[in-house]
Amino acid sequence: MGRQLDAVVIGGGQAGLAAGYHLRRLGLDFVVLDAQSTPGGAWQHTWDSLRLFSPAAYSSLPGRLMPPQPGQTYPDADHVVSYLADCEQRYGLPAVRPVRVEGVHRDGEYLRVESAAGAWRARTVISATGTWWRPFMPAVPGRTEFRGAQLHTVEYRRPGDFAGQKVIVVGGGNSGAQIAADLAYETELTWVTRRPARFLADDIDGRALFDAATARRRALDERRDDTGGVASLGDIVAVPPVREARDAGLLKAQPMFTRLTATGVEWADGTAAEADAIVWCTGFRPALSHLAPLGLRGPQGRISTAGTRALREPRLHLLGYGDWTGPASATLIGVGRPAREAARAIAELLGPR
Repeated sequence: MGRQLDAVVIGGGQAGLAAGYHLRRLGLDFVVLDAQSTPGGAWQHTWDSLRLFSPAAYSSLPGRLMPPQPGQTYPDADHVVSYLADCEQRYGLPAVRPVRVEGVHRDGEYLRVESAAGAWRARTVISATGTWWRPFMPAVPGRTEFRGAQLHTVEYRRPGDFAGQKVIVVGGGNSGAQIAADLAYETELTWVTRRPARFLADDIDGRALFDAATARRRALDERRDDTGGVASLGDIVAVPPVREARDAGLLKAQPMFTRLTATGVEWADGTAAEADAIVWCTGFRPALSHLAPLGLRGPQGRISTAGTRALREPRLHLLGYGDWTGPASATLIGVGRPAREAARAIAELLGPR
């Protein structure tokens, strides 16, 4: 058992680093436990062509502007990984890796964080494990009958892996649109969405999305009418590759099929399409299994929070899982503010140093 800490941050991706930056500024004694072997979080595992929704200057963590990537308006994932590694080193954040946390337990006035690599005791914990590690696959009839390849967003890498094949991409969000655009030129593509594809205006990027999410949270906090936030603008940011494929007529969404067959999919009217592979871009769920020993989940599996603080365990903060843990907190630009609020709340709970 190591020393007794003020805080343990679980997760060394963007949310964990933002939390660490603010904990460091407040002079708290903490450690960042990261399941990955190297810095960069989930950005190390994305598909090759992924680009940010915003220019580098509008995709920064607190304390350090992301430098522009030469020749790119919207930086790629490798650039983000390098930036995150630089942030970690620049601020001397105490990251320990690879450490996969298995459980967080109450231990008197402390929370005990257990892993195969050992245990840590801390007065508070920030859980910042994100969602990438818990992909969601819908229970569609016939899914086990399909004889082709099925993969989720997290497993997709490049269009060359499917060159010349019949591929169905399922999902009307940003991942679905970007992967469909990636595949549109080298495969026989069918793009399927649950509702008609809603592209945001071409001049809207992550800056506007952050502003919309923040305005919605402010309106709700002040008990004013719900502005609708990001959802009121659309579902898909028209980043250049998506815009080009759309304008070339290669991104025409089909309605959701009703079942899978051994060789493809089938719609309610009997129409069928063959497929060699199906890419499920169907989202994620929060990766929170390590918090199960605390018994905080409600009937729908979500932990109730006030801001980032867990209502039934004030020593626990959740950061980076979506708007319910801070407006746009699952984004690079959006996580800074709730990270600062979580760190300040922890300092207040711990009292004078």
